[in-house]
Parts: sequence; C-alpha cells; structure tokens
Amino acid sequence: MTLRQFASGVDTIPATTSWYLADLGEARGKQQLFTSQSPQKLKALRENALIESAVSSNRIEGVEADRARIATVVFGRGHLQDRNEEEIRGYRNALELIHGGAVSLSVSEETIRQLHRLIRGGIWDAGNYKDTESDIIEKLADGRQRIRFKTVMAAKTPALMNEMIRLWSESSRERRVHPLLLMAAMNFDFLCIHPFRDGNGRVSRLLLLLQCYQLGFEVGRYVSLERVIEENKERYYETLKQSSQGWHEGRHDPWPYVNYLLFILKTAYAEFEERAGQLRSPRGAKTALVEAAIDAFPARFTRIELARACPGVSRDMVRRVLRDLQRAGKIVCLARGPGATWRKEGITLK
Repeated sequence: MTLRQFASGVDTIPATTSWYLADLGEARGKQQLFTSQSPQKLKALRENALIESAVSSNRIEGVEADRARIATVVFGRGHLQDRNEEEIRGYRNALELIHGGAVSLSVSEETIRQLHRLIRGGIWDAGNYKDTESDIIEKLADGRQRIRFKTVMAAKTPALMNEMIRLWSESSRERRVHPLLLMAAMNFDFLCIHPFRDGNGRVSRLLLLLQCYQLGFEVGRYVSLERVIEENKERYYETLKQSSQGWHEGRHDPWPYVNYLLFILKTAYAEFEERAGQLRSPRGAKTALVEAAIDAFPARFTRIELARACPGVSRDMVRRVLRDLQRAGKIVCLARGPGATWRKEGITLK
C-alpha cells in the first residue's frame, strides 16, 4: 500500500513533484485574492463547475445523459428518465454534501460509503463493499478484453480499507510527509483496493475533492477537477497502469500517478487564476461603459441621464463608479438624490 510506504516519511521526492508542490503552495496563497472578487461572477463559476463535475465524472465511466436535459438533471427537481440521470443527479447531491460540509465531514469509511450511496442511488449494493471479485478490465480495439489490474480480493477489502483510513489519519497528524502527497497516495490506494462493485472512480474523485478542501485547496469549487481529469483521461489511465505494477507486493512506483494528480490541481488553478484575473480587472466592461458615457456629457450631468446612457448597467454599478470618480477628484456632486447634478473637473476619465 502506498500510504504504508509514505507513513514513515519519504526520503527522496522527484524534482517534478517538488516543483508541483511549490507551485501549488503559491496557488493556495493567492486563492484568497481571487475568491474575494465579484460574488455574482464567482457564483456563475461555481454553478458551471457543479454541472461539469457531475457530467464529466460520470462520462469517464460511460454514464451519459441527453445534453438538452443536463441542466434539469443537475439543478431541477423533475422526474428523472433513466438510471444514468439518477446517477448524475446523485453525483450532484454528493458534490453539494462536500461543498457545504467539507470542514465537518470526516475522511472515514462511513463517509466513503455515504458518497457511494449517493452516486449509486437505489441500486441494491449502494454503500456496501464488493462481495465478489471485480478486476479492472481493459477493452481492446479488436473487441477482446483482458485484466489490466487485479484488485484486492473481496474478503480482504474491509481490512485494507480500515488500514488505509488509519494510515491517512496517523500520517496526517504526524506531518512527516507533505499532505498533498498523502492525499494522492490514498487516492491511488483506494483505486487499487477497488472496494465497490461499481462506482470506484467516481468515489475516488469525490474523495479527492473532499481532501483538497480540508487541506485548503479549494479550486474545485470554481473549476471542475473532474472535467480537467476527463480532458486528460489518457494520461489518467496510463499513470494508473504505470503505478499499479507491483502494488500488491509493495514494489510499485507511485510517482507517475502522484504527479498526475498534482498536475490536475495545478492545471485547475491556472485556469481559475486566468478566469478570476479577468473578473478582478479594475476597469471592467461595465465600468468602462459608464466612464465613456460621462466623458460624452457636457460639463454637468445628472445621475438619471447617466443611467439612461448606460442600458444594462445596474444602478448600484452606476453609483459605485460615481463614488470612485468622486474620490479620485475627477467629478464633484452638486446635489443629492436620484436627480443629483454632477460636474466634471475638466479631466478626461479614460
């Protein structure tokens, strides 16, 4: 088990891994700057990430729904048409559980079972560990199948799940290893144990999200980690294959998969910073529109006239731009109220 290898510390960390950890530490440090921006626009990012996460995580496993019904399936309360829609809605419910209670939701076997129950809905073994063997099968181009990885035997699954959780708890408390490395190691071990008959990949991604939030890496609220994983699906399967060789004997190389998960997080942060950087531009489109309208007026104008000249811009935004320009000494308020008269101070605003 990878966590067993990491529990007493890691003697050597590959250079690539070290760079990823440094970059992610910097990204987490900037996080507060970006999440303090426009609440409405951040809300839009969160809603979009929720949809993408529910759709992508299921699509990786071959669970898809009619695109025209996605918004209804994810956000609606209407009747679901088939099993696929039930599982996508269930994943949405699991995401909301994590988004709303990550701080108080423990990383435990019960939480893992609860997440599985949510994503599997009313299926007979939802929340229960497998009772028969379920190896990971690879489908070849010619239609043949072969065993890509022999997972843990059903009889040994409860004991190994218990050990995995124990090692996570002890290693996190002792802090001998960077917590992101422990998180990636546990995610990999979970996939190798393969505790459920079906739904292991989806639960692994939910567990990743939960642990990221608890470690302070909250980019998954605004950029779908599941969608980034889906966009890099070939690399996902390749690194799983590389790292799983020799896992049962403890002779495997965990770093390909560990680096893959760190790459996913770094990619998500880069996308978030790009989007949030656009949100926090001091001269956004609406601000520029209001200022251009003021420039077009003669020396004096009223707030009502300004509002009429800026269709689609809220009154709050108009007032905010006026206050900012007043503080900068570029305009002066001559009267109060909706019909207030303002005077430009002979300065071009642009």
